[in-house]
Amino acid sequence: MEEQVFQYVSKDHKSALPPPPSETGAFGTVKRNLFSTPVDSVLSILAGIFIVWAVWNIFNWAVVDAVFSGSDREACLVEGGGHGGACWAFIGAKFGQFVYGVYPLDERWRIDLSLIMLVILVAGIAIPSLPYKRLNAVLLFAVFPVVTLVLLTGGRFAFSGGELALLFLIAAAVTISDVSAEPEVGFHSMAVKIGIGAALLSLVAILISNFVSAGTIVFLDFRFSPLSLISFLAAVVSLGAVVYAGFMARRDGGNLARLFIPAGAVILFVFVMSTNFGLPPVPTNLWGGLMLTLVVALTGIAASLPLGVILALGRRSDMPAVKLLCVIFIEFWRGVPLITVLFMANFMLPLFMPEGVSFNQLLRALVGVALFSAAYMAEVIRGGLQAIPKGQYEGADAMALTYWQKMRMIILPQALKLVIPGIVNTFIGLFKDTSLVYIIGLADLLGTVRRGFNDPNWITPSTPATGLIFAAFIYWVFCFGMSRYSIYTERRLDTGHKS
Repeated sequence: MEEQVFQYVSKDHKSALPPPPSETGAFGTVKRNLFSTPVDSVLSILAGIFIVWAVWNIFNWAVVDAVFSGSDREACLVEGGGHGGACWAFIGAKFGQFVYGVYPLDERWRIDLSLIMLVILVAGIAIPSLPYKRLNAVLLFAVFPVVTLVLLTGGRFAFSGGELALLFLIAAAVTISDVSAEPEVGFHSMAVKIGIGAALLSLVAILISNFVSAGTIVFLDFRFSPLSLISFLAAVVSLGAVVYAGFMARRDGGNLARLFIPAGAVILFVFVMSTNFGLPPVPTNLWGGLMLTLVVALTGIAASLPLGVILALGRRSDMPAVKLLCVIFIEFWRGVPLITVLFMANFMLPLFMPEGVSFNQLLRALVGVALFSAAYMAEVIRGGLQAIPKGQYEGADAMALTYWQKMRMIILPQALKLVIPGIVNTFIGLFKDTSLVYIIGLADLLGTVRRGFNDPNWITPSTPATGLIFAAFIYWVFCFGMSRYSIYTERRLDTGHKS
């Protein structure tokens, strides 16, 4: 019997058959990810049982058996009506203290106004579609800190001669950096050399004033020591010389107004901070709660990023002295625990300040936190700088850009974009580390919550757990918000070069 074999060859393209129903939809996803093998099935069942048990117990403690209202501890005790759950009545009774600390009740509108301004200005920077980014940045980073400081403290600061000399020395340094970046000026101009020499004299005089005690000289209604007066006058001479050099270089159409911005900013700052606006003074030892946490965290974040950029650039500098100083700074602060830094800032920082310059306890902590976080930030940014291809540097040099133009317009934008996760990770760690200021007597959010445990009116078995969970939730909200926004920024700035 002859076997007949028939072959069929299709000449048309056949569409792919749909996947079987058991592999699509929610059922298919669950089967593929949770029950693909017998081992996965057993682990998924055990994990599901544990999750259901944990969620039910947490829900039962936080909602079912919780107490949401009450005037004292009796409401949260089992004998007084409680069921052993969370004591949210404690949070409600202490909520104002957790947010404002012991800030005077009649003056808490200042904090509210500062937070409203902060939210508006941050939203203006964070939302890409909103206009006037440059103006918003100036308001946020230059105007808002001064206005907030006056609001929260009441203003009317009394500046000593040493503090005034230090401010003008900083203005002179900024102006020197700006003018020397001009290709036609550089460091070879005689006026710039005079400015640098006067600035060094000002720095030496203000440092020596730490160790030399002398009389007091009243000049321009400020009290100077002889050395601090020399420092102030040298800083003014430095400013004048460098401004003259910049004026001669830009008089044919350059931005002349920028030359006077540092000195003008110092004069305006001193005027605003010393003016009486009719606000009752509130000392920083009354600050606390979430407000203090935000002050420490935002100050550390705002100061650590530019300091970290400068340190990272200095560590990669070709100048041996600059590189050595930056390496020593970074390695020292990274090798010391933050607790030690806070103690050093609290007790040793006043010893390094010029005569007449004094910091209160909060400002010492802010300086310590900023320097500590700047060292970590510098290493994050250095990683981004090392990831930039060498051709980018060579291309910038071929365009005859100055060092600062090259870094500002080409290198740093790319480097910062690459290390956004590391930068935000440092910010998140800094925000959580603010709780350590409690050890030097500053009552931040966590410290204020812990102080509430000692209130005899609210001592119950569930009060500590309730307060700590509340504090943990607040920290999580801020940290999670920073994390999600960093992911959004990464996606928005992604240029498609990833493999």
